[in-house]
This record gives sequence, C-alpha cells and structure tokens, in this order.
Amino acid sequence: MRANSRSLIGGALLAVFMAGCGSNVTLDPVTIPAPLINPMPLSVAVRIPAEFEHYVHEDEVLGREKWRIDLGRSNAALFSQLFEFMFDDVTIIGPDDDPSALSIDALIEPSIDAFEFSVPSQSRTESYAVWIRYRLKIYDNAGDMYANWPLSAYGKSEEFGLTGDEPLKRAAILAMRDAAALMIMNLDKSTAISTLKDRPAATLASGAKAGVASATAQEDEVAQEKIARLPKRRQVTLPPPGPVAGPAVLSMDPDEDASRENFPEGSSND
Repeated sequence: MRANSRSLIGGALLAVFMAGCGSNVTLDPVTIPAPLINPMPLSVAVRIPAEFEHYVHEDEVLGREKWRIDLGRSNAALFSQLFEFMFDDVTIIGPDDDPSALSIDALIEPSIDAFEFSVPSQSRTESYAVWIRYRLKIYDNAGDMYANWPLSAYGKSEEFGLTGDEPLKRAAILAMRDAAALMIMNLDKSTAISTLKDRPAATLASGAKAGVASATAQEDEVAQEKIARLPKRRQVTLPPPGPVAGPAVLSMDPDEDASRENFPEGSSND
C-alpha cells in the first residue's frame, strides 16, 4: 500500500511539474539577402515603437504547456534592413523622436496586431507554424496619416533534423521573411507610397488658402489639380485577432485583395 501510495503521489507531482513546464524562445536578429529591386526615390523615416522592438508573446498550449516567445530586436532589425533596400534614403528613429525636423517624404510606423503559433501537440503533425499579422501606418510629410495597411505572414517548419525550440524559431523567421517578401511586392501597390514624392504641392495649396500674397490664382489652380490626382487616404478595418475566414492580407483597394494564409483553427489563441 505504501509503495502504491508513493507511486501515486510521485505521478501526481510529476504531472504538476509537467503542467508547469514551459518553453522560452528568443530569436536572434533576422536578416534577408539584398532583393533585386530598384529602390523607390523617396526619403523616409521609420519610427520603431518600443512594443514592436521588444515584442513578447506568452501563451498556454491546450492548458498544459506554457510558451514565452521573445522576438527581441528581430522585427526592428528586419524592417530597418528591408526599408533600406526599398528606399533611396532611410532614417531610423525611436518612439520619442520628432520627425518634423527631418526633410522626408513619408514616415512609416510598423506594429504587430496579432501573433499565433501551433506546435505538434496541437496539430498532431510534425510541424511548427507561426502567423504574424503586421500593420504599417504611413504618414505624409505634414504628419497626416496617408495609408493604414495590414498584412499577414506565415512560416512553417518541420521537426525533422531540428531539436529543442529550433523548429519554432525557424517557423517564426520564415514568417518574418514572408512579410518582407509581401512588402517588397505589394507595399507600393497597396499604399501608393511612391506618390508622396509629389506631396510638396499640398503645401503650396495650403499656403495659397491661408492667403499667401505671392501665390497667383493660376498657380493655385495648378496646385489643386495636382492634389486632386493624388490618391485618397486609405483606411481599412482589420478583423479581430483569432481565426479569420477571409483573406489575411488586405489591399487598400477592395478589388485588389490578395489571398494569403489564414489564421487557422487550432492555433495557440484558441
């Protein structure tokens, strides 16, 4: 009886210990190879919010296993490198820096709306998967929001040949690189950021409206025509975090929505 009791107590303690076990995953800075693209002739500032630069996701899988995934500076490193490839002139600024003192065409501010992952104990496969829903807010040189673009990225890695938390790390890195590829292909198409190069015309029109004596009626009419040709500011509403049925990447134009991996059922936030 005593032996059986000790066995039962030992098993219960082991179960409690296993329930309290967790995994801590920390990513190293992510890099990408130089893409074969011509940079856009824009001068941009990239503002990195503190919560983006030090993003940590904590979750409990099926009520048993706790995960803490620290993306560290991987997002900040990736986006800083990516935008330096995509634009002629890039200035990285902190969350408290004032961009008004900079001579720029646009300000870009990235953020993360949602992070989800799945592990083999959930999917009953040998795969780890990561979904990251990013958002890019773009402001013109007057500080007004010009575009608000959400995009979702996906990465998947198999257990085979990897140990410990390496498969999940690899899946997260692949998701970030997927986001980089989406931005290279679709950023200008979805936000029309390249047109902000002509934004100084808006400043001229504003001065004319304020009664600048040197602006003639003809100059004002030309400025207004240029402003009319600029795309309207765009705003989209992102579905709430969690599994979604529609496209995970939304174009600014309803007729140009692209289809990407959806946040699946059985993910870590279920």
